Amino acid sequence: MGCCLKNLNPPKIIKMKQKITQELINNKKAYYDYDILETKKAGIVLTGSEVKSLRSGKGSLKGSYGMIKNNEVYLINFHISPYQINNLSSKDNPERDKKLLLKKSEILRLKNRIKQEHLTLIPLRVYNDTNGLIKVDLALAKKKKKFDKRLKIKTRENKKRIEKAKKGNVWG
Repeated sequence: MGCCLKNLNPPKIIKMKQKITQELINNKKAYYDYDILETKKAGIVLTGSEVKSLRSGKGSLKGSYGMIKNNEVYLINFHISPYQINNLSSKDNPERDKKLLLKKSEILRLKNRIKQEHLTLIPLRVYNDTNGLIKVDLALAKKKKKFDKRLKIKTRENKKRIEKAKKGNVWG
């Protein structure tokens, strides 16, 4: 009986990694230019070098938008700078259309809402989810008018003045 106990391996202690979403790119301008009506999470089809480049923070959502072609959703004008180590030449086009992964029913519903309500698909942020996959938050949005933006700025400034007056600092 003693020899059998020697062959048993001690139990392994597995440390669980803390699962945190890491934001890679944020589109702050979208909140200023658009009224956000609804948001969706979507996967994105990328090459290996694009993933490495995004994780190092080399991407831009400026001027990008979503478009539905042949019942598939694509992200247009999403710029990902080429990932280069030791000046290796990269054949990836930084401006290519990136395919987004959504369910067919979600795509059809988005397509109908865009046509009926004249909405726009815009990316809000790109992030690593808890499984290490890169995801995009898409928003159905309506473009704000210029006077709406001015009104928002004016109300924000009035709130700041009220807060300063409450603290006793009336003159600025």
